Amino acid sequence: MDTESLSYPIGRFSPESPSADVRRRAVSDIGVLPGHLATAVLGLNEAQLDTPYRPEGWTVRQVVHHVADSHMNAFVRLKMALTENRPGVSAYDEKKFAMLGDTQLPVTVSLELVRSLHARWLAIYGTMTETDWQRTFIHPEYPEPLTLDWQVQMYGWHSRHHVAHITALRRREGW
Repeated sequence: MDTESLSYPIGRFSPESPSADVRRRAVSDIGVLPGHLATAVLGLNEAQLDTPYRPEGWTVRQVVHHVADSHMNAFVRLKMALTENRPGVSAYDEKKFAMLGDTQLPVTVSLELVRSLHARWLAIYGTMTETDWQRTFIHPEYPEPLTLDWQVQMYGWHSRHHVAHITALRRREGW
């Protein structure tokens, strides 16, 4: 299997024109992530959790902890964009984050964190107005301000993307 397919099992992120339907699908993908992620790792032993999903890639354990890290950052950015005028947000080195000591913890730690975080995330999404979705934040890795409409699509995709890393590995390995 080629590196592109292993790295992007559902394809690369490609945002759609914002609409209520696109937004609903993305919010739904974010909403079901905690259960899908927990199911994806259910029954895996320690050796399986410490198996990379692709050559030179993160282990399943690191993927689960990465999802928690990434989604915590996205949640804070959402709250900042809703409460400040075009706030600047920080980038972070996800590869270095994935090497820190907390990524050796049991995956249940991040599964619980993601479950709780997503409950809060969905509560905010449920109260947002059409105007709220157009609010923006400034990210140093992007040339233009990013809208919350863009962000919800990105994290809907991100939710499916990392679950697919784990489920594709399970299929390939017959787990």
